Amino acid sequence: MTKKELSEKISAEFGNTKADAEKMINFVFDEIVNALVNKEEVAIAGFGKFVTTERASREGVNPATGAKIQIAATTVAKFKVAKQLKEAVAK
Repeated sequence: MTKKELSEKISAEFGNTKADAEKMINFVFDEIVNALVNKEEVAIAGFGKFVTTERASREGVNPATGAKIQIAATTVAKFKVAKQLKEAVAK
């Protein structure tokens, strides 16, 4: 499902315009991103949890040359699936 398809479903379900539905979806996603940027956890009951974690610097290998390179430390976003979602998908 794409964002466009999701906004069409929201529009049909709640009687909004597609543009308003897309604005709502964008708002939700923007707030999740803002929380993650601020190192906050976003927990949605029954769905899952968005968290950030630090990835340490490490040594890697350039596959083209075989030369060893240093990969910088970084912050990454992760998603932990809620038990209810996991069970619903497994059915």
